[in-house]
Amino acid sequence: MWFWFSIIAMICWSGSDLFSKIGCADSRDKYSHLKMVTAVGVVMGLHAAFEIFVQGVEINAQIILKYLPVSALYILSMAIGYLGLRYIELSISSPICNSSGAIVAIIYFIIGEALAVPQYIAVVLVSAGVILLGFVEAHEDEELRALRQEKGNYKYAKSIWAIAIPLIYCLLDAAGTFADSVVLETLDEDSANVAYELTFLLCGIAAFVFVRFIKKQKFLPKAEGPKYAGALFETAGQFAYIYALADTEHVAMSAPIISAYCLLSVIWGRIFLKEKLSWKHYATIALAISGIVILGIYDG
Repeated sequence: MWFWFSIIAMICWSGSDLFSKIGCADSRDKYSHLKMVTAVGVVMGLHAAFEIFVQGVEINAQIILKYLPVSALYILSMAIGYLGLRYIELSISSPICNSSGAIVAIIYFIIGEALAVPQYIAVVLVSAGVILLGFVEAHEDEELRALRQEKGNYKYAKSIWAIAIPLIYCLLDAAGTFADSVVLETLDEDSANVAYELTFLLCGIAAFVFVRFIKKQKFLPKAEGPKYAGALFETAGQFAYIYALADTEHVAMSAPIISAYCLLSVIWGRIFLKEKLSWKHYATIALAISGIVILGIYDG
């Protein structure tokens, strides 16, 4: 089941990417990333309540504290990622951010994770597709970039932060993914997920208090709508993700699959944000998808 949970997480998180981009794209709102944290915290808090009171998932302070280092890495990386969406296009940011899957796979190779030859090839294909997409975007023709920005009605800042923020996200997320796989060896995945969601809820409340009462900023329903849509996709993706990583024998394969959600994000950007793609974009997407198919067939 690890493969299908990975696919579900990939699809849901690509949807989260799209709506989070729409919700955080306004460069005039310098607190949009914190508002996004609030939205995700609210939705995850509601799901945590369902898991506790309806599904009967065990949760206590000890579990929350045990999972806290993982939660902190994920939440910090996501907040930084939301901030970066103000400075850089989705089709550049997402591939850079999600190269973390390749980093996780490399870590597992280093510590001696044994895979069959087709699986090594598949992981390389997925990781290469994600990384090459970032290179394609970085070296894109300026006229094509201008056309995409014009049709998408966005103008992006060209600064060191535009690249630095996704890179910081990538490193934090890779650390979180590796720590997650270790902690889940001794912790029930349902309890771990609820612990993460409750921690995010607390962060969301703190972000709301800071933005609304300290900075005196308004939360407008029209502007917040996409954020909550992104939060719904984020929560669904997290639910599938935790089960994918619970199968610790396949983390070196599930992590690259899930990180490939950025490839779908590029497609959604083309369809919904009117971002123009070249044949090079499609080639890198096909490269990664072929790796995903190999992993699925070989595991079956």
